[in-house]
Amino acid sequence: GTGRTATRGCARGVRATGSMAKIANAHLRSCIQQVLEGSEEKKREFLETIELQIGLKNYDPQKDKRFAGNIKLPHIPRPKMRVCVLGDAFHCEKAGSLGLDHKNADGLKNFNKNKKLIKKFAKKYHAFLASESLIKQIPRLLGPGLNKAGKFPTLVQQQEDLSNKVDEIKATIKFQLKKVLCLNVAVGHCGMSESEIVDNLKLSINFLVLLLKKNWQNIKVLYIKSTMGKPVRLY
Repeated sequence: GTGRTATRGCARGVRATGSMAKIANAHLRSCIQQVLEGSEEKKREFLETIELQIGLKNYDPQKDKRFAGNIKLPHIPRPKMRVCVLGDAFHCEKAGSLGLDHKNADGLKNFNKNKKLIKKFAKKYHAFLASESLIKQIPRLLGPGLNKAGKFPTLVQQQEDLSNKVDEIKATIKFQLKKVLCLNVAVGHCGMSESEIVDNLKLSINFLVLLLKKNWQNIKVLYIKSTMGKPVRLY
């Protein structure tokens, strides 16, 4: 099994204060400044993502429960994240007007359950949204391809605002322990203000600590780095 799964919004469950006492605010800010300065010195052609890199200890992925949890951050860490809408007529029209990639049931049928094509399709996007009528048909139309890629679509209801829903997906990060004791999550980008990165980082770290069996005792090291930059040790 995947062990504990938790999903929490920003507002409840995880406070931005509390367990962060392990990392002083001044240290947190100085680490973020180092990452931002590093990315300024070597300006890249693209917007660098800032990731939190986590090393765990006292954890045996074979024996201990593998945890998984999603949390929505206050500021979108990956604005360029590619999302595709698998929609009914209503959602496809909406997606079109928002400039989002979309496919209807016929579009999915056209894959003819070709595993290679479906794998390629899953790889092209970071996440999928699907209308209620379509989400039920996905196993039949596509087989287990999206599920295997860890990208099974999120349900979007007709009364929900599609553009808000896309932003919600872009703001949500996932902590999932696999076979190794290292995790990487996107917590921001180099175009963000320092305080936005602080907000995202605090929430991410507190949430992770709550997911772990022995909380801080399971955390060996924490680093932050930009896509092309050097890692800076937080903890």
